[in-house]
Amino acid sequence: MRQGDRESQQVEVPRFMGRHIPPIDRLLIRVIPPVLILAVIIWVLGNPASASAAISEMRTFVTGKFTWLFILYSVFTVVVCIWLSMSRVGKIRLGGPLAKPQHSKFAWYSMLFACGQGIGLIFWSVAEPIMLREENPVIPSGPNGAQEGAIVWTYFHWGLTAWAMYCAVAVCLAYSHHNLGKTLTFREATVDILPRWSRRGAGVVIELLAIIATVLGLATSFGFAAMQFSSGLTSFTGLNATPMMWLMVILVFAGITSISAIVGINKGMARISGLNSILSIALIAAVLVFGPSLFIISNMSQTFGSFFTNFATMSLWTDSGLAATTLESWKDSWNGWWTVFIWCWVIAFSPFVAGFIARISRGRTIREFVLGVTIIPSLIVMVWVAILGSAAIYYDDQSNRGISDAVAADTSSGLFAMLDSVPVIGTVLLVVATVLVATYYVTSLDSGIYALSEFVSAPHKSGPVFRVVLVLSVATVTTVLLTMGGTAVVDTVQTGTIVGAFPFSFVIILMIINLIRRLLKRDKAIRQLEKDINNPDPSLVFVPDPDGEGAIRKKAPKDGEQG
Repeated sequence: MRQGDRESQQVEVPRFMGRHIPPIDRLLIRVIPPVLILAVIIWVLGNPASASAAISEMRTFVTGKFTWLFILYSVFTVVVCIWLSMSRVGKIRLGGPLAKPQHSKFAWYSMLFACGQGIGLIFWSVAEPIMLREENPVIPSGPNGAQEGAIVWTYFHWGLTAWAMYCAVAVCLAYSHHNLGKTLTFREATVDILPRWSRRGAGVVIELLAIIATVLGLATSFGFAAMQFSSGLTSFTGLNATPMMWLMVILVFAGITSISAIVGINKGMARISGLNSILSIALIAAVLVFGPSLFIISNMSQTFGSFFTNFATMSLWTDSGLAATTLESWKDSWNGWWTVFIWCWVIAFSPFVAGFIARISRGRTIREFVLGVTIIPSLIVMVWVAILGSAAIYYDDQSNRGISDAVAADTSSGLFAMLDSVPVIGTVLLVVATVLVATYYVTSLDSGIYALSEFVSAPHKSGPVFRVVLVLSVATVTTVLLTMGGTAVVDTVQTGTIVGAFPFSFVIILMIINLIRRLLKRDKAIRQLEKDINNPDPSLVFVPDPDGEGAIRKKAPKDGEQG
């Protein structure tokens, strides 16, 4: 074979070094999730009151007994990210020493921010500061009440710690896939640490949890995105948000995501994410310039200082007094409403957010990866909340708590009520924010579909048709939930998904410990394996170990030689 021919037939990297899933296991992974999801939907739609009560009881149990676990888990991920960025392992390059980043830094930041937090931040950047402005723990109340704490707690819930939780999971998947040749799945990133006899069964259970969490998380988020987008349309068109409008919104979102899935991650997702970033910058710049600029800048400075001063205390605050009593309802716990709720949300969304971040980060060093996934998005979050949240508090005072009344009536309308108060360009900003709701959710759905297709089809590559089928499946689940059950049913299923984060948190802890073990055991042989796995030279042939523990390396026969 001539040299030019060999170069044109380079092997796709990373080479597959994972475990081949037995047919029966693959069948279980494909069949059980839709059956269980269908059963959950039938249960919730058939008896919504009973389902809501049962899920509420589970949420109370998790909140009352395991608040300490979620608090310590969040701190653990922050510590792990600090270690990864500051130790010698930070020099390891995802994809081997010769790998190059596939995306520019702007495109990379845009995509990871859009899939990780865009839609949630749009929803809560106004709602949370308004809902917490009367009372919140830890932060001392000032002359204007607890409004400083309201902003600072929003920084905390959507900033550094949340991103560290995503990052810790994403780096586990990224190193496992790009450097060790495993499939981009939780199963392959976790089971190495388990006894050999348990790996097959544990792998199936882990993958089932990841798939179910991803589908239900995407479906319920799809429902809330449709409702918030409808609220945005209502704010500047006067149209009423009806189930028919929700259905039309779902169809449009699904159509755009399907096109992106066909075009591919490098083109579709990158372009939509770039649009997100440009519109987001325009939105916050306009609110800063045309809104209460002096108040926003002053409040930003003050709350930034308060955040850094109180970060450790907020990170470890468990409301320990409740542990001495029996919690009657999660609603009696501030953490149940906020910190535990949001940390569970992050854990439940980790499968597709972390999977997507891992996929787009080939070529970055672990240090660059960690700093890029934690520090940059956290600063963006803090600036975003400082501007929009401060403006909301200002206009709330000016309107005799008009923003508070809007949030109390419909949480998703808080952002639009605030933007409508901005002079001169308020109506334009309503349109921009409504478009952002759509584009941010499309990117979240897009990233979720790519991760889900990996979970279901690995180690085989999923085609665009299969990804479109997954989009339509999630859209169908969303449509059934919204049109037959309404907002209460969507809320119930989302709460159930978040409760499901409790068992999944143990999987993530095992996976992070496995990553630490892998990195500490990384010797000369492993470094050479990482290079070989990412070597596209077709003359280098691997015979993978059936147990997924490595490979036999040999050269392909030269022209004229017998193999």
